[in-house]
Amino acid sequence: MAEVSKPVLTTAYKPHPTETMKAALWMGTKSIKLGVVPRPTITAPKDAIVHITHCTICGSDLHMYAGDMNKVMEKGLIMGHEAIGVVEEVGPQVKNLTIGDRVIILPVIACGECFYCKRKEFSLCDRTNPSLELEQMYGHRLSGIFGYSTITGGYPGNQAEYCRVPNADLTCVKAPKEIAAPKLVGLADVTPTAWHGNELAEVGEGDVVGVWGCGAVGLSIQRLAKLRGARKVYAVDKDVHRLNIAAAYGMIPVNVNEHSNPADFILSLEPRGLDRGIEASGFRSTNSVTHATMRSLGIEGDSSDTVSAIIKATRKGGNIALIGDFFFSTNNFPIGMLMEKAITLRGGQLYAEKYFPYLLDLVVQGKYDPSFMFTYEDNLENISECYAMFNDHKVPGGLKVCIATEFGREYKGWD
Repeated sequence: MAEVSKPVLTTAYKPHPTETMKAALWMGTKSIKLGVVPRPTITAPKDAIVHITHCTICGSDLHMYAGDMNKVMEKGLIMGHEAIGVVEEVGPQVKNLTIGDRVIILPVIACGECFYCKRKEFSLCDRTNPSLELEQMYGHRLSGIFGYSTITGGYPGNQAEYCRVPNADLTCVKAPKEIAAPKLVGLADVTPTAWHGNELAEVGEGDVVGVWGCGAVGLSIQRLAKLRGARKVYAVDKDVHRLNIAAAYGMIPVNVNEHSNPADFILSLEPRGLDRGIEASGFRSTNSVTHATMRSLGIEGDSSDTVSAIIKATRKGGNIALIGDFFFSTNNFPIGMLMEKAITLRGGQLYAEKYFPYLLDLVVQGKYDPSFMFTYEDNLENISECYAMFNDHKVPGGLKVCIATEFGREYKGWD
């Protein structure tokens, strides 16, 4: 995709007072409607209202779109957790943002003050998710997340013209006005998620790494693993086009359609095994008839096909990170192999706030460009069609769509 031209600084930003806005609403399985809803307002002293310029659809949004999470959804929930925009209004306790600031909205809503936030484990925040259902499921609550079901707090998302951002000083990252929009949207979730995967797996200099999944997150994990000094990176997927993208960036492609047992194939090339294995395809990924059948019959919620392959392919004493979402339970999990090989397995949603300003600095300095993930551009008015294309793997170019609001199409930058 050709890079969007850099904004030209012109007149100062002026708020656009309005009582309603357009937003992408979840209406049921494979039904996202562009509706008109009330514009959000400040409801807490640390809130900010952000006028959205650009957003995108995440692979994890498809869990809700495809119906896998219907039990924890409500009709009319505004979707989305990857967006950038301009601060339009701030609450009385917001200290670091002013009207007119260009910001990246991070997906994780954290308080910044609880036990976990003080440890910079922001997605484990104790205070921003009121869901008792999640506490009953997991024994504890996790952080709130924008536009991501009732069990992550039921927060309205930012596939919309405006977004209310709680704890805005922590949840928003101020961004330069001269940086092209796709670079910043790529920093909202995908890039910090990919960095988180590398952190959990402890990817370092000279490592041999395997990444299951070549979507935007998987490809980003692979590229950042190389940036961190990985010696070899194996890219595992079924999609030939995405595998070709991985190969173009210097990865070693492993086509699951040609190697039905990718673990055995990787071990034939790397007898000691992978130093680090990272799962970036998620709970819906099935390679075996067994798990496909169990999921279709509702006998399990998550498939362990990819995780089992990663455990087998990873060396004794190695590290594994789970980045593709897993929510429920799975069968035939190889717990014995995991334990006996002394493998460290870690997972969890990204600690988004922890990785800034470092990741933004990488982009500003030209050391990393996340805009590669956007192979198509469209407008918010077409978001229903964008969801259908994304779900059916028909996005032109094969990866993600960068979506502009009407305000975003007018955006020229402000001094």
